[in-house]
Amino acid sequence: MNNTNPKVDFFFNKAKKWKEEFELLRTIILDCGLDEVLKWGVPCYALEEKNIILIHGFKEYCAVLFIKGALLKDVKGILIQQTEHVQAARQVRFTSVSEIVKLKATLKAYINEAIKVEEAGLKVDYKTTAEYTVPEEFQSKLDKNADLKRAFKALTPGRQKGYIFYFSQAKQSKTREARIEKYIPHILDGKGIDD
Repeated sequence: MNNTNPKVDFFFNKAKKWKEEFELLRTIILDCGLDEVLKWGVPCYALEEKNIILIHGFKEYCAVLFIKGALLKDVKGILIQQTEHVQAARQVRFTSVSEIVKLKATLKAYINEAIKVEEAGLKVDYKTTAEYTVPEEFQSKLDKNADLKRAFKALTPGRQKGYIFYFSQAKQSKTREARIEKYIPHILDGKGIDD
């Protein structure tokens, strides 16, 4: 295997589930000439320090994640948007070595396309915070509390989106209200949801 990074070996060595799948994905990706690094605790493959693809595993499947997958043509229809809120990244999921072997040529073509996207300097056109629907329970609090509204507007767009996503994910109004109440002090302190 060319260009393996010993710092990334621990990920593959500690894998209990998906070990064979991870090794095969690693070989396929490295055959495309990318550099292997460890980011976010998983193998990440980069072109001149720009992240292209990473490998990760879940309970039900293992996957490769294209950082700018939304910009790929996806002619085979294999890319998956993890959730409705994920704007750029797209996954290809696998549950067996045979699935990976079957898609090897397609996967290499997608990786090479992702490399070309990065070389061309293409960027994902992200939605702005204003394009997201603010849950009415939160909007009501913002309308009634000028300090909260000011503090929320002062947050970075990423922090604003984090709160909007978290509040919106609750199915019941009562749960949205509880989440909002819990995080009002954080917002007033200028903190993000994970700070």
